[in-house]
Amino acid sequence: MKIHRFTRSQKLPISMEHAWDFFSSPANLDSITPPELGFKILGDPPKKMYEGQIICYKVKVAPLTWVSWVTEIKAVDEGRSFIDEQRFGPYAFWHHRHTFEPIEGGVLACDEVNYGLPFGPLGLIVHPIIVKPKLNRIFQFRYEELTRRFGTLH
Repeated sequence: MKIHRFTRSQKLPISMEHAWDFFSSPANLDSITPPELGFKILGDPPKKMYEGQIICYKVKVAPLTWVSWVTEIKAVDEGRSFIDEQRFGPYAFWHHRHTFEPIEGGVLACDEVNYGLPFGPLGLIVHPIIVKPKLNRIFQFRYEELTRRFGTLH
């Protein structure tokens, strides 16, 4: 299985504490996810994530096609970073590291996603056509929504 890497960073004019409070709350994830994914958290997750937490979602991967997505919070460095990993879902492998660094005037929020696709050679074919553009769209939406919510830092 080929492992792909996706990174994105954004400078936000908010404090480290504000960034951590927002990003470490699973309930905020739906507000920074494109509506066309139909993202829904199942159940009632705690206000703050914790290491070992299991979060269950439903996402729309194609018209009229919903899949379950189960992730685990694998590591938490309070106030600085956390990692979520897929346990069950649309990817063969998903490891997402979120980091937050103080910078002048705010925070540098970074996402690093390492992921693998199912279906062997077919996964490699659809990656540049469907999966990579969809990930770009998801993180571009997130960038725009965070800018709308918090402003931007140049």
